[in-house]
Amino acid sequence: MDALVTCLVAAVAVLVVVVVVVVVVRARRRPTGPPDGEPTEPPRGGPLRLTPGDRVCIREREYAVSATIRLVEGDWSWVQHLLDDDSGTRHRLSVEDGPELELVFWTAEPGATVTPGAPTIELGGRRYTWAETGQARYTATGETELPSTGTMRYHDYQSGGAARLSFEAYGEEGWRVARGDLLDPADLTIRPPQA
Repeated sequence: MDALVTCLVAAVAVLVVVVVVVVVVRARRRPTGPPDGEPTEPPRGGPLRLTPGDRVCIREREYAVSATIRLVEGDWSWVQHLLDDDSGTRHRLSVEDGPELELVFWTAEPGATVTPGAPTIELGGRRYTWAETGQARYTATGETELPSTGTMRYHDYQSGGAARLSFEAYGEEGWRVARGDLLDPADLTIRPPQA
């Protein structure tokens, strides 16, 4: 009888562990976007909530957010903030809120003559390896020179741990090329908007 009770207690304990593991795995696999693919409001505060007029400091240099582009691809969504520092160089901050927050600071390469599609690409003395390709729907606010909604095609490449290369084409336009650096969240400070 004691052996039967011991076996029953052990079976219940194993069942509880299996249920907990299944719940944790399902919670981690839950998509960040809504089922119908529409952008959702990100949680309050932080880089996901930046809007045109906000100011950020990235590695001790200050930028004004001039536009925000929210992108959705299937169950995945991310945000790009266009940044202005009065230098005339186009910068953007991409924010992906997956299992971990991913921040990438991008600088436009308007003179680049490379095109996407190859497994590896060389630019500026660095070799980049293909990472992902896709197409997303976007909604834009602020000064983007884009329609307020549309589609965007992209090819992303990586080099080493933090270097990135991006090709983006909005609507029927040609490829926009940008080099990026993966940021540590400590590299970004959000400033209150100027009055």
